[in-house]
Amino acid sequence: MKNLFILSVCLCLSTLAATAQKPEMAKAVVHYKFTHIRDTTAKDKPYTENMVLFLGQTASVYKSYDKKLQDALMRKQIETQMAEQKGNGGPMNIKVTSNKPTTRAEFYQFAAEGKLMRKETLITPYLIVEPIPVINWKISTDTASFGTLHCQKATGHFKGRDYTAWFCPDLPFRAGPWKLNGLPGLIVEAYDTNKEVEFKFDGIEQVVATDKPVVAAAPPQGPGTTVVRFGSMDDDIDPNLIAIPTNAVKTTDKEFANLQAAMKKDPQAFMAAMGGGANMRPGGGAITGSSAFSGDRMVVNVNSGTSGPVNNNPLELPEKK
Repeated sequence: MKNLFILSVCLCLSTLAATAQKPEMAKAVVHYKFTHIRDTTAKDKPYTENMVLFLGQTASVYKSYDKKLQDALMRKQIETQMAEQKGNGGPMNIKVTSNKPTTRAEFYQFAAEGKLMRKETLITPYLIVEPIPVINWKISTDTASFGTLHCQKATGHFKGRDYTAWFCPDLPFRAGPWKLNGLPGLIVEAYDTNKEVEFKFDGIEQVVATDKPVVAAAPPQGPGTTVVRFGSMDDDIDPNLIAIPTNAVKTTDKEFANLQAAMKKDPQAFMAAMGGGANMRPGGGAITGSSAFSGDRMVVNVNSGTSGPVNNNPLELPEKK
């Protein structure tokens, strides 16, 4: 079964063609359990999250699986409460609860073009473009198996940390979790020296092509209907499609940091400035709203449930001089 899976993926890759960031279907999906000790004074309480890496012929995207599930749950909460309050005659008051903070950023790698694109969302999707990091990996003869995947060891320094990576030569993807890349095979697992950052392998699956793209049912449109869309909920896109949002605004790290600061300082004013059609009361995540009926008004209370942990140990550390 393992050899059949690897052969199937390799055959898909044999038609490799250089394309300029065109949308493409994923050939495989890798699951990782991400662990990060953000607060060094509470090492027994690391941040954990389920992540996924979609692998295509020329591109890959790494994103939060937990966020996908959480967004779906929050949307369901909104739809249920909208149905219950429909026809009340006054503004809708929606209460939304999410379990925990999740990673909002998505990392796209385009190896043929040497580009790394980070998608962030604050009402509007933003795109921060930079060169794909070049990591000076040293490959050793050590081997290990993760599930049915036979891997080889490599070590390298990146963003202030020394990493050990296990890659699978049988799977000829030069991608990996987060920004890790550049080995002659998929990076199956990786961790830094102190194991403060870990990307643990949690399974791999081949994507089976469908005859039709997966399209979600459109929400009802008409008087009295308000459509609420979460920042990165691309409901009309096949979940296995690797595609940069066509409406994404290119920006820089500095400019995006300024936007985040403005959002944190006054969420209501920020949403109004960005053209959001729904009011939001602070308490957690950000959403966008657009009204299908100009006379409708809705207040959305978002509660993230738990606040994010102290982060005195960022993923990217300054290089020691």
